[in-house]
Amino acid sequence: MQKALIDDISPIADGVVALTLRGTGGPLAAWEPGAHIDLTLPNWLTRQYSLCGDPDGPDYRIAVRRERLSRGGSEYVHDHLRPGRTVQISLPRNTFPLVEAREHLFVAGGIGITPLLPMLNAAAASGSEVRLVHSGRSLPFAEELRRRHGDRVRFERPDLPALAAGLGPEAVVYCCGPEPMLAEAEEVFPAERLHVERFRPRTRTFAPNTAFEAVCARSGRTVPVEPGDTLLEALRIAGMPVASGCREGVCGSCELRYLDGEPDHRDEVGAAGGRLYPCVSRSLSDRLVLDL
Repeated sequence: MQKALIDDISPIADGVVALTLRGTGGPLAAWEPGAHIDLTLPNWLTRQYSLCGDPDGPDYRIAVRRERLSRGGSEYVHDHLRPGRTVQISLPRNTFPLVEAREHLFVAGGIGITPLLPMLNAAAASGSEVRLVHSGRSLPFAEELRRRHGDRVRFERPDLPALAAGLGPEAVVYCCGPEPMLAEAEEVFPAERLHVERFRPRTRTFAPNTAFEAVCARSGRTVPVEPGDTLLEALRIAGMPVASGCREGVCGSCELRYLDGEPDHRDEVGAAGGRLYPCVSRSLSDRLVLDL
């Protein structure tokens, strides 16, 4: 964890504030476009936010939209956080990295601009041909985008089929925003060229949960996981705490390595080979051997 001082809080769009975070004990950890952090609030809630500032700068910047049905996080940030307050933040994690390409198309919906903003800047600086279509009732960072990127940015509802039809042969697409937009993007863009990030999990249907055993290879312990428990909960009850954040399979903070067995991946991150996210994922085999 890192300790940071809230250096500034400023409104940047209707219902959206940007927070500048400065390290209290020296520079904050380095990060790359697409990364996010956990912010532990003084009310003990932990929320995940994309870093949307300059990776080469000394500070972090995040943006927080007041959610209409806030679960206590965005409401607290807007109503109670003030400059000068010290908060705990995690080291950056990046489950949405920018890949090199000759052409980048970015599609943002509302607060979905946050991970895409530093990506757009980095891709443009690399010489890539970049475009951004940004839509929503609230348009965070609109003036900054206009000033820096001019007519490479359009503020309009995206016509995704038309964008897909005009995609160059070497273009990659990054999309972040509301679920209907992401679902349509997954229908119209080639899967191998599309990268999406979700802030909340999709509504999906899985087979009924079954019991299995989690074998912890390093500790020599075997932990039963009942149908009504998550793997993360079972490990914690057994006295084997695992770091976690969203507990919805979105943030990637609880990543574990498995050594044997067949995981039932239910996350939104897209677990890399040999990895799983125990907050949502289960096992299709009777035993799942973990590197714990």
